[in-house]
Amino acid sequence: MLKFWKKKPAETGPADKEEKHAVVVTTADAVAPESGDGPLHEALAEIAAPAETQLETERFAVPAGDDVAETATPARRSWRERLSGSAFARSLGSLFVRHPKLDDDLLDELETALIGADVGIEASTELVESLRKRMHKREFADAPTLLAALREALLVLLRPVEQPLQVAGRQPFVVLVVGINGAGKTTTIGKLARRWSDEKRAVMLAAGDTFRAAAVEQLKTWGERNAVPVISQGQDADAASVIFDALQAARSRGADVLIADTAGRLHTQGGLMDELGKIARVLKKLDADAPHEVLMVIDGTTGQNAVSQVRQFRQIVGVTGLVVTKLDGTAKGGVVFALAREFGLPIRFVGLGESATDLRVFEAAAFVDGLLPASLGGEAPGHD
Repeated sequence: MLKFWKKKPAETGPADKEEKHAVVVTTADAVAPESGDGPLHEALAEIAAPAETQLETERFAVPAGDDVAETATPARRSWRERLSGSAFARSLGSLFVRHPKLDDDLLDELETALIGADVGIEASTELVESLRKRMHKREFADAPTLLAALREALLVLLRPVEQPLQVAGRQPFVVLVVGINGAGKTTTIGKLARRWSDEKRAVMLAAGDTFRAAAVEQLKTWGERNAVPVISQGQDADAASVIFDALQAARSRGADVLIADTAGRLHTQGGLMDELGKIARVLKKLDADAPHEVLMVIDGTTGQNAVSQVRQFRQIVGVTGLVVTKLDGTAKGGVVFALAREFGLPIRFVGLGESATDLRVFEAAAFVDGLLPASLGGEAPGHD
């Protein structure tokens, strides 16, 4: 049996430096079900007859000596540096600078700023009215005291959803990644593969986005970068068949984590949404608890529309965790609070940049400090 999880020793020959290894696995090579296995035969009956399944991985031989270009790894930027450009950080930060006086006008502008930053009307109103009652009871001596109370109220919203994803305890642990077009699913999968590979876990990817022309090749590129095997059948293949084959391969090869990509789809596209339900049903024929995590990737720039997206996906495929991407730059940032209040779903990761290390495990305190530091105009310490 081929050993996909062990890197080959680097060869000295120049031709070996760029050697790529691709293995084609046909359906006949997959783990054959035992005779009379009812659930497995039901699954095979539901999925379309698969095309030739490919399992690709690349192993990199690092050149020795002077051939290695010395490149300095850029320092990881802090949460505050990444989030300071958001509409939330800009509008609320300037608000407390412009209004050092504690009065109802400050609170009215605060409510407007929160709504404008995508926190949502109901959540913003609740936050501000709670602060207003406390202000009238003279609990706040000045605007900085009010700022501290606002920060604590925001933390109260986020602490329950600060639940890191634990992939231990199942082998393989199956992560089904879903979301709308352009949210950053495939890129997120590549970064997750890098993270878990760095943790010495055996990772396998399933190219279940067979709808978008470049999706399979994009996932293979991430697999090559991280020396992670990719199961694929090409464009227009049956997505459930691809992911079913991938789970069989992951089980037979002892993978720790299987990450399955899916086609981006709008929550209004009934046929594609039904496909997600089919994928989940087929996986359960092999593992009654699979997928163990349904991770929905949310584009942080979509604002309140993200709430309706999560609501619809949750009904179809049972979303169990969220990744909010593109929070650096122009994203408003407040949608994280709206999602936490509306659904209470764990926010597993947030995307704060383009590099693999910019996919951060969500930390409520670091996120609030990044958007609204305790001392306005200063760096929030301790969160990098």
